[in-house]
Parts: sequence; C-alpha cells; structure tokens
Amino acid sequence: MRAVRRFTVHARIPDQLAGLTALATNLRWTWHPPTRDLFASMDDALFRRIRDPLRMLTEMPADRLDELARDEAFLKRTRDAVDGLHRYLTEPRWYQRLAADRERVPAAVAYFSMEFGVHEALPNYSGGLGVLAGDHLKAASDLGVPIIGVGPLYRAGYFRQALSLDGWQVEHYPVIDPDGLPLELVTEESGRPALVSVAMPGGRELRAQLWKASVGRAVLLLLDTDVDGNDDDLRRITDRLYGGDADHRIRQEILAGIGGMRAVRRYCELTGHPQPEVFHTNEGHAGFLGLERADEILSGGGLDFDEALSAVRAGTVFTTHTPVPAGIDRFPVDLVQHYFGDGALLPHVDPRRVLALGAEDNPGMFNMAHMGLRLAQRANGVSALHGRVSRRMFAGLWPGFDVDEVPVRSVTNGVHGPTWVAREMTALLGGNDEEWGHEGDGNGTRIAADVTDEQLWALRRELRSNLVGEVRRRAREAWLQRGASALELGWTDRIFDPDVLTVGFARRVPTYKRLTLMLRDPERLRALLLDEHRPIQIVVAGKSHPADEGGKALIQQIVRFIDGDPEVRRRIVFLPDYGMQMARYLYRGCDVWLNNPTRPLEACGTSGMKAALNGCLNLSTSDGWWDEFYDGSNGWAIPTADGVTDPLQRDDLEAAALYDLLGQQIAPLFYDRDERGVPKGWLSRVWHTLRTLGPSVQASRMVREYVESYYLPAAETVAEATADGYAGSRAFHDYRTRLEVAWPRVRVADTELLADGSETFVVGADVRVRARVDLAGLDDADVEVQAVVGRVGDTDDLADVVHVAMEPVERGVFEARLRLPHAGALGYTVRVLPRHRLLASPAELGKVVSA
Repeated sequence: MRAVRRFTVHARIPDQLAGLTALATNLRWTWHPPTRDLFASMDDALFRRIRDPLRMLTEMPADRLDELARDEAFLKRTRDAVDGLHRYLTEPRWYQRLAADRERVPAAVAYFSMEFGVHEALPNYSGGLGVLAGDHLKAASDLGVPIIGVGPLYRAGYFRQALSLDGWQVEHYPVIDPDGLPLELVTEESGRPALVSVAMPGGRELRAQLWKASVGRAVLLLLDTDVDGNDDDLRRITDRLYGGDADHRIRQEILAGIGGMRAVRRYCELTGHPQPEVFHTNEGHAGFLGLERADEILSGGGLDFDEALSAVRAGTVFTTHTPVPAGIDRFPVDLVQHYFGDGALLPHVDPRRVLALGAEDNPGMFNMAHMGLRLAQRANGVSALHGRVSRRMFAGLWPGFDVDEVPVRSVTNGVHGPTWVAREMTALLGGNDEEWGHEGDGNGTRIAADVTDEQLWALRRELRSNLVGEVRRRAREAWLQRGASALELGWTDRIFDPDVLTVGFARRVPTYKRLTLMLRDPERLRALLLDEHRPIQIVVAGKSHPADEGGKALIQQIVRFIDGDPEVRRRIVFLPDYGMQMARYLYRGCDVWLNNPTRPLEACGTSGMKAALNGCLNLSTSDGWWDEFYDGSNGWAIPTADGVTDPLQRDDLEAAALYDLLGQQIAPLFYDRDERGVPKGWLSRVWHTLRTLGPSVQASRMVREYVESYYLPAAETVAEATADGYAGSRAFHDYRTRLEVAWPRVRVADTELLADGSETFVVGADVRVRARVDLAGLDDADVEVQAVVGRVGDTDDLADVVHVAMEPVERGVFEARLRLPHAGALGYTVRVLPRHRLLASPAELGKVVSA
C-alpha cells in the first residue's frame, strides 16, 4: 500500500524549549560542536543515529521533551546556546571591521551555484562543487561577509548509490519533503508562499516557491518548482540534480539564473535585506542571471543593451571549475532560440544578443562558459595551475594577447576547517570551537607548543580506529544490500586494522581521476596490501554519474578485484554511497590521501585539503591545489609522465611510480618506530603539514581573496558605472563606440631603441624606446602605449617580457625608459591598448595593436 501524498507533522515543543528550534534551524550547528553537544545530551543514541537536530525534535518522545522543560540545568545550557548564536549573528566581524576602513564595500553579495553541500541534513549536492559552495557560505558567515546563496532545491536530490551482486553501480532517488528539512518557506506579507515566475515557450509560465536556509549569518535561497499551478513537466524541473536531457538541463539553468535573480530581488524586498551589488556565479550554470540583470536595467528605459551590459559586467564575478572544453555546458543554438526567441522570457533583451554572448567556434552550439566570461568583468580559475589551464583554454576570446595576459586569474579553493577537522584534533592543538577558519586573524591553525609526538600519534591511532569501525559497519551493510546473508558476513568484523597504514581514495569517478590506476599491476598492489611487515590498507569510495557507463565500469573493476580474493578484501574495500558523513571519517582517519588524476585535468580537488587539516599526508600527482602547495615535506608528489602521448603507457609509468612511493618511501617511514612505538619521521611531516598547510587551505583565506580582489573592486566599478542614472555606463559606451570606429586605423608607425651614452647593451642598463603612433583621432588618454621587451627565439616570439608604459612627448610620439631585464638575445616591440577607468584589465576588450 502506497501513500497518495506525503506531508510532515511538526513536533510540539514546550515553550521553555522554544530556543531549540532556532538552534536546530540555523545550520551553524553543523560546524559548532557545543550546539551539537546540547542536542546529543537530550538523547545521545537518537542524535548519533539521526545527526539532524530538527529531525531529532520531531522524533523525540513528548514526555522526554516535557522532562527537559523542567530541567533547569538544561534550560540554562539552552539559553546560553541561544545567546551565543545571537552574538555570532550580530557582532562585528572581519568584514565589518574592513568596511569601517573602506569608503565602499558591497552591502550584499549574491552567490549562485547549482548545488550547495552544507550538510547531509540538507541533501542538495552531488560532490566537490556543492561542498565548495557550502564551505564558501560558512566561511563568509564566519567572516561576516553579507552573502546570499542562490540555487535550485531538488526534490530527489542526488542519487543514493548501492552495488549489485556483480559490482555494478545502482542508483535510487529518495524523495525529500522540504517541510522536514532545516528550511523556512519565504512568504508574502499575506502569509502566502512567495513565488517567482519565468516565462516558458507557448505562453506557459514556470512558477517557483522559495525556501530559505540559514547558514550562520549567510542566507541560502532555494527555488522549488514542485508547486500547484505548474504543469507536470514544469513541476519536475527541480526533481533531480544533474538529471535529464539538454532540454531539462537548460530549464534548470534558466530557473537558476533568471529565476534565481528574481528570487533574490523578491526576498530582499520582503525582508529588508540589502540588495546585492556583486553577483558571483560558481561555474557557468547560472550564467543567465546576467541577462536578467540587463533586462532589469533596460526595463527602466533610457539605456541601450551595450550600456546596460557595462553595468552588468562591472558587478559580475565568474568562477570556472572546468579544465577541459568537454566539461563546459553547451546547448544547441536552436534550443536556446526556443526559450529566448519569442521575447517573453526577457522582454527587453534582443534574442540575437543572447545568442551572440554564447557564441563559440561551432556555430550550432551555445557555450555557457563563453557567456559567463562575456557577462563578467572578473573571472578566475580555482587553483594557480587551473588558472593557467583556463587562460589557455579561453585564449581565443582575446586574440592578439599572450596566454598569460588573458583576463582569467585564480583563487585557489579552500575548505571550512570547523566543518572538516576532528574536534579531538582541534582540542589537542590548543584551539577552540571556532579556531580552525575562525575570522580572527585568519591564520587558521594555532598549534599549542607543548603537544608531544606521543599525544599526536595516540590521537591519529584513535581516529584511524574510528575509521576502521566505520569501514566494517559500512562493508557489512553494503554486502547485505548486494544480497548476502548476515550469516556469511562474519568476516566483515575482521577487515582492516587500526595499526595498519591506511590510504584513502574518495571522489567522483570520471575517467580522468583514474580510480583504477592502482590496479595497473594487480599483483604488485596485492603485495603491498599483504606485506608481512609493512602492510597497507585502502579505503575506496565514489559515485559515477548515472549516465557515465565508463565510470560505472571502473567501479565494477575495482569491486571485482576486491571480491575475487578473501585475503585482499581484508585490506581494501569499496564503500558505496560516498557522502559528507562518510567523508568526515575518511579525512580524519586516513594516514595518506591518494589523488592521481591525469595532469592537468583536476581543477582543484579539495578533498586532500580536508585530510591535511586532520594530519593526513597527501600523495598526489602535481595537479590542482597540490601543484602549488606541495613543498617536498608535506606529503609526496607522484611523478607525472608529461609528454607521453599514449595514455596506457602514461598510466603504466605513473602507476609504477605510485607503487614505488608506497612501498619504498611511505610504508617504511610509517613503520619506522622509536622505542615508544612512535614514528618520529612520519610525525615530523604531519607537524609540518599542520603548520604550513593549515593557513593556506582554509576557506576563510579563499573568501578573503574573493572579497579583497574581486568583490570590493567590483563594487567600486559598478558604483561608478551606475551613479547619476548610469552616467558611467553611458560614458563607457561612448568610449567603446569611438574605439570601434578608430581602432582599425590605429597603427604603430615606427620605433627605435636607444642606449644612452653607450654603443653596447648591457643587462641592467637603461635604454629608451621611442615610437611614432597614429591614434586615428583618439586622445592620448584613451589608450596605453607600452614598450615590451623580453627574450627572443628563432620565431621572434617574446618570452619573459617586461611591460613599460610609454608617455607622450609630442603629438603622436611616445617614449619610455626601461632597464634591460635579461642577458642574451632580447627583442622588443611597441603596442597600443585601450585605457578607461571602468576597464578591469587592458585585455578586457580584446583589442591590441602591435608594431
């Protein structure tokens, strides 16, 4: 018998315990141990089973609640916790102190993402992108940054993973009820749900109601299309994360961008929250929000599209996470035309301008990343290496510029320490509940000087032992799901050992992450696992996209390797249904975190950061964040076979290097003990990791960088562009119009290099560069003329260049004095670039004239 409808009955909370509801609905409890302790004290077994205070209040027996309502000690703890939350939500923090010293800071920032991984109690994420977005909100909250997260609410979330008897991934989608989640329905003054509408083809209208989650001080708005009044197909738009075909996907992205923008506006109108001035898109999925903002401006009249676009770009930040073109969202142009062509979706925006923003080399495809870059004045990758990869990947949008000049910078991702660090580690190192990533001075870890190797090693063994218990429990559950009998699973109680070197590998399972690299030589892996004196045990976890048959085959391959040998399965396990709860055990309990993607296809890969904060050492190819943070003592870098074009040969070479590191360096160091059984050499690397990586991998560092290098400059630029009825945007449009007319005729007529007082050039000597430039009617102030000098090879291409601005010395003549930077063969040139106060980069307009 099946229910025809599901609904949630809320618990009756005694008035004396009303504060518990506020504590349970603000997700600060997910990274605040004292609040979790308060709920655990109500019923420890129930809390451990549910790990969700709001659900716990629903399931708590009424007589137990009444008993607690009479417990003065518990009531005092509750009042103290509520008071502590109030202080956290209202006291000035880093951002407020920053604002006191700055003339202008944004009153609010809107952060758009297709998924947010705050906690498993709000299952609205699939993996790294969502967890990063959740950590971004948490760190912004700790820092006091007024941020509003925006994205869809998925009624079935991301899939739950199980394994078939033969090791094949099986997906199922549990349906969630928003009323049972830590969410609040946003309502109008009348009490009716607040709705936003988005036009659909054929005269239809898509409606979405708004749910609000409180993530500390941050607001998270989630759009839900499962509402009365929507046709059945429209109700299903927010059914699943990353599900469906291209048509389903573009509907989700229209909702996220255009509907999300309207949701932010309506929420701020209803609540008095300041309207955002800066808009940050976490990947290109929500990129249509820039078109909605242009439509807003154009609806007021008096501006054309290009003038509005200047204001839109000024306030937009775009973060790309994609290291390969195949990972970019692209839609057939005909499909985009289907949704935008009749003008109902964005009445004031010409559909042809929409299509032009997403244009790429293939005229039949619309590129969401290209649109994101064209709608954002500031863009970044998510690690230093990924920034370089992104500049190469998108260089075609800025022809005439060297790759290094492409205006895509980088902000290396970070992780929210209070969420991921074991509280035992925080306590041992002398911290408090907010020390890891707390807004204070931003230095992350503050390690007490009197902590001994013996204490740290005892804690590491305790955390490893906790992981072993979880591995055994989950392995048994997985086999029961696969159809095994409980009577034949006694062996699961004996797998893994709390004293054996433990390696973790857990992530999504696309091909480039190479889940099965460790299987390139099965016998060699088996020898490492079963070594009599220095054994290794490996925990493997990860989900493959439901449509990725290749990824599922990789999972099956590793599961079959494990299943095929009773000895091997004592030392290696694949745990299905990887999620945030499992991740915490792995990050805290593993000794080594393995990451072996094909370089440079990993944009960042933050799982190793979370592990490092818990005293786990990284073993990774030089990709993502590890490429910039590996220093030779905080883990190991797997040598990469760069230049080998045969992927199978490359895998063989890098797998052999992996086996060598594990067997010849890592295991011997781990098992080399002193007379007290403590691995001094190993712990020296752990200490070094905690002290050096601790500050670098924090999400608080990441958010500070976004604020100081992106949000603040964007707020200043957008203020100048929009002041006095968009006077700045109008002036900039006039400038661009003059530039378009004149630029084809701008030329560098002739140049000369002069060495004052010498016939020879010596490194470090001062020289003058002089050039005659025809500006075709442009003013000197409209351009920047640069002298460029650098090393030169057979092709006359310049490298290791130095740029020096040239000054006008007479009409049409520019001159600069510079110091010769290198010995050897050098070359120089002179070039002309646009210059305007509303440009964030000289390369922004894609215009350059060289000699």
